[in-house]
Amino acid sequence: MTQGASLLAATAPVDSTLSPSDSLRFFKERLRAGKDALYQHYDQGVPVTRLVRELSELIDAVLRDVWTLHLSESSAAALVAVGGYGRRELHPASDIDILILIDAEPSPPLIESIERLLTLLWDIGLAVGHSVRTVEDCVREAEADVTVMTNLLEARWLAGSEALFQDMRAATGPDRLWNSERFFAAKTQEQRARWQKYGDTAYNLEPNIKENPGGLRDIQMIGWVAKRHFGAETLHELVDHGFLTEAEHRALIGGQTLLWRIRFALHRLAGRHEDRLLFDYQRTLAHQFGFSDGENNLAVEQFMQQYYRTVQELNQLNEMLLQLFGEAILLHDDIGPPVPINKRFQSRSGYLEVTSPSVFRRTPIALLEVFHILQTHPELEGVRASTIRLIRENRHRIDDSFRADLRARSLFMEILREPIGLTHAMRRMSRYGVLPAYIPAFANIVGRMQYDLLHVYTVDEHTLTLLRNLRRFVIPKHDEEFPLCSAVARRIPKLELLYLAGLFHDIAKGRGGDHSSLGARDAWDFCQHHGLSAFDSRLVCWLVEQHLVMSMTAQRKDIGDPEVIQSFAALIGDPTRLDYLYLLTVADARATNPGRWNSWLDALLRELYYSTRRALLRGLDNPQAQDELVAQKQAEGLRLVARYGVEPDTCQALWQRFNRDFFLYNSPDEIAWQTRRMLETGPADWPLVDIRPITARGGSEIFIYSRDRDNLFARTTAALDQMGLNIMDARVMTTSDGMVVNSYQVLDRDGAPIDDPLRLGEVREQLAARLAEPTQARIRVTRTASRQHRHFPIETRVCFSVDEPNQRTIMRLTTLDRPGLLAEVGAVFEQCGIRLQNAKIATVGAEVDDVFFITTAEETPITCEQALSCLRREIHDRLEARPAA
Repeated sequence: MTQGASLLAATAPVDSTLSPSDSLRFFKERLRAGKDALYQHYDQGVPVTRLVRELSELIDAVLRDVWTLHLSESSAAALVAVGGYGRRELHPASDIDILILIDAEPSPPLIESIERLLTLLWDIGLAVGHSVRTVEDCVREAEADVTVMTNLLEARWLAGSEALFQDMRAATGPDRLWNSERFFAAKTQEQRARWQKYGDTAYNLEPNIKENPGGLRDIQMIGWVAKRHFGAETLHELVDHGFLTEAEHRALIGGQTLLWRIRFALHRLAGRHEDRLLFDYQRTLAHQFGFSDGENNLAVEQFMQQYYRTVQELNQLNEMLLQLFGEAILLHDDIGPPVPINKRFQSRSGYLEVTSPSVFRRTPIALLEVFHILQTHPELEGVRASTIRLIRENRHRIDDSFRADLRARSLFMEILREPIGLTHAMRRMSRYGVLPAYIPAFANIVGRMQYDLLHVYTVDEHTLTLLRNLRRFVIPKHDEEFPLCSAVARRIPKLELLYLAGLFHDIAKGRGGDHSSLGARDAWDFCQHHGLSAFDSRLVCWLVEQHLVMSMTAQRKDIGDPEVIQSFAALIGDPTRLDYLYLLTVADARATNPGRWNSWLDALLRELYYSTRRALLRGLDNPQAQDELVAQKQAEGLRLVARYGVEPDTCQALWQRFNRDFFLYNSPDEIAWQTRRMLETGPADWPLVDIRPITARGGSEIFIYSRDRDNLFARTTAALDQMGLNIMDARVMTTSDGMVVNSYQVLDRDGAPIDDPLRLGEVREQLAARLAEPTQARIRVTRTASRQHRHFPIETRVCFSVDEPNQRTIMRLTTLDRPGLLAEVGAVFEQCGIRLQNAKIATVGAEVDDVFFITTAEETPITCEQALSCLRREIHDRLEARPAA
């Protein structure tokens, strides 16, 4: 078949004398042959704009033939295509929406004919959505529901009574119902609700290419309004009406074409109607679209960056056009008189506009000034669409000479220093292309995604969200969100330095090498270029270079250890740097994946902040000794437990059986609670299983006191895993008389502590039952692995280091997250005679990065290389033999 041939060329009209079974075979074969030709054309490079229309033509022909088989020409009925099918925009698995229009209540023969027609359509494999209505029904339904009105707006006659179809079009026209103003207002509200449903961002990890902001629905929205108000049949007619420039129309059609290509390929790949760019398809589509893995950028990341940049452009065009429509439709172009602001800008109907179309050509610096004016005039609602268009057309003027202009540099720093409006200013600067033009390194991260489950935003969107988080720390109405952050932010001497660190912290992503170091060099050049002192420039660069260290220390090291705190404090150097870094770390973590931010991480960072601040104020040359810390915690623990009538001597007698780790790595509150529970129970109550709903560490504490037994850690973690609990921290200790004192900090499925009494009881009962099972019973976790995880082939890596001061070995495990992981590791420890003292559990997206503090059975570090190699091999073999999916 030649590239120019129609899909219909190989088809022939149906023979009306065929039996029902022969008709079924005929139409199935016709559709199969048509789909085969469609895919052949796609593989040959036929433009997708032609393919979606050829598929519509094929379906048109099939439906007309089926209609002819079941309804006579004299039938008072019409077959009408509606929705996307009405627009002739069919993809391989699109729904085929039809309206069967009748002139009155249908007679039994007509009902029977329609039922046979629909049955045949379903039997031959068409995903038909249908309605049977009179003209009056259409009017009533359309009046009540703007979605029905929208479907009818795109109605296209296929067969039957064309006069009946024209009656329906006339009865539902804008002069009868849903005039332009009402229709525009309803569709605008509908779009806002849809955007909110999809998180108000085009940058979801698995975006819906139809419904997400910037998706196909946004383009359709433009077409619907244009058709209702102007009677426009094509988007190019908006150029004739002065709403689009030719360049904007090309961008709009180009974006639509890319999304159509993706949707077409996605339907084909999935074998069904699928508009979500799931991880299941992203890699395959990337290679189908011609991308290949680069040294610093995977093919899938390049493909998704192209997608994100496209939808960002479409989102901007949608915003601009809807504002223009609003002026024309709602205000009838009566936008009020201008209110002067300065020689270059004025306000009109609450929106900022230039005083002349030549402003940016004559005074390029005004490309930055527009955002500063919005900050200093909070009464303004935004920028007029005509001015947005001028910004887009003139942003090429932001070149090296522009960036070298002292006025531009000063104005950019003024924007950062303004007490209000920074978040909106930076988002608009990014959206209109000014920020990537002014900071060329930022252009590299626009639309750049990271193919993992941790980073839910593109790098540019993550950066802007981080800036928003930083701003909220200094706005009094948000003080209740993060009280410590708000208090710390108020003593920050120069907030603009914090914002610059946030702006540059990830700016080198995707360039190869350490993005923190590369970003620090970019930040230094920018700070020096903008007249910051060497001291301030060094602080910004240090923050960029070290922006991950606080989070990594909190999640991967034992911050109850004074040595860890002393080492971290030495890296920080002074309390002011600590303040800056703490705020940047919290804002960064929340902007990376808001769904994974939880009370546990909040509490960890807060504890590290307080401990480090105390160490810095104490003096780096005067570190706190472990014995001193243990003595302090014991004294505070005795004071707390005395409230319940427990005598100090009783506590001391119990504590004599414990090693110092119990006091070193638990807080006084934990020491007091665990001590009281142990003293309240006797051998008949063992194993003791108890839960504290919410602790100062931000999680729920599960405490186990029991005789030592085989596989206790593995059984406990398996039970907690099966119940859907996330273990954040595990502290495991055996006393001198053979008792086990184990404590687990956990979060529930939703990332919050367990506060429901029924859930607490369920966890307590199920865990006690599991621990009561015979030791030889098989340890199993049957919880299903995440669908998304199997798309991230993370290698299992095990490495060891020695913690000399605490006489233990540190084992770091990196692998793919999966149900039952900790139980498998615990079983290996049991098998190899390894004693677990403590564990720091961190899951970063799909990747587990856990740290285990282990010793020999004699509680000495594991130094034998043969033993370590054996342990590494056993863990690797066990985990690789039990894949995540």
